[in-house]
Amino acid sequence: MNLRSVDLNLLVVLDVLLDEAHVSRAAERLGLSQPAASSALDRCRHLFSDPLLTRGRGGMRLTPRAEALRGPLKTLLAQTAYVLDPPEPDLATLRQTVRIVMSDFPASVVAGAMHRRLSQTAPGIDLVIEPWVGAGAAREALDRGAADLAVSVFPEPDQSLHRETLLQESYLVMMRKGHPAAAGFSLASWLAHPHVLVSGRGQTRGALDEALAARGLSRRVGIVVPSFLMVPPLLEDTDLIALLPSRCVPAGAEARFAAFEPPVAVEGFPLHLAWHSRRDRDAGVRHVAAVVRALLSDTPSGHIHDRRHMSA
Repeated sequence: MNLRSVDLNLLVVLDVLLDEAHVSRAAERLGLSQPAASSALDRCRHLFSDPLLTRGRGGMRLTPRAEALRGPLKTLLAQTAYVLDPPEPDLATLRQTVRIVMSDFPASVVAGAMHRRLSQTAPGIDLVIEPWVGAGAAREALDRGAADLAVSVFPEPDQSLHRETLLQESYLVMMRKGHPAAAGFSLASWLAHPHVLVSGRGQTRGALDEALAARGLSRRVGIVVPSFLMVPPLLEDTDLIALLPSRCVPAGAEARFAAFEPPVAVEGFPLHLAWHSRRDRDAGVRHVAAVVRALLSDTPSGHIHDRRHMSA
């Protein structure tokens, strides 16, 4: 038999017809007209080369072939329903590894809290946090199945990508306390010193350089590092200056650093959570996504952001 020629809806109707052994009652139960149910019965008879239901004393009776079909038919329909719409698994018994791409921020902020929450709600889920080296690479990892989730900046997605905004980030200028540029901080003093740029791909230009170029200005990038976590130690004992997303400013930084609003407007960015649409029904991936969403949505902006309190 060629399965492509079989209308699975016929099997749903047949299941009810065999239960009821009555065309009108089956039609009512299915929400069909009586002629539609009769037509479906005729097609089932042709499909199985058997009368299936025959008239007898007191009503219709199932043929031996129909009796033999009842159990396997119910099993088949139940299995099909499971494939199309599986029940939610018990998170407490789920055993799964979930791979998530994200940069050291926000990973350094949420990794411990993610582990603690998952150990309580889904202790069988193991996390693999993979480094972020750009939105393109993160998207490719999702497409290839090399990653299950990604926290990144993504352009407008197509239908194959689920994308949601976790937070909107802005920038702060950060330098050590007592830095020469901190007293009377200005555009000129800001640009008079070398800057730190964070780039996982080794790029030597960022969002700030575009904003400066639009005003006919430029800066010197003195060092490019791959990690936000490397920035505070670099600033602490040098005259380097950094432009950081506000949530990358470490807690307690006001004791060691000065921070200011950028003297040139630098457009912030949204941070997205994304996964491939084929993972929409993956309970483990969805649960980890919910934990990430809750943690990052609660992440406050900028531990230090008031220049009156941060000036040297």
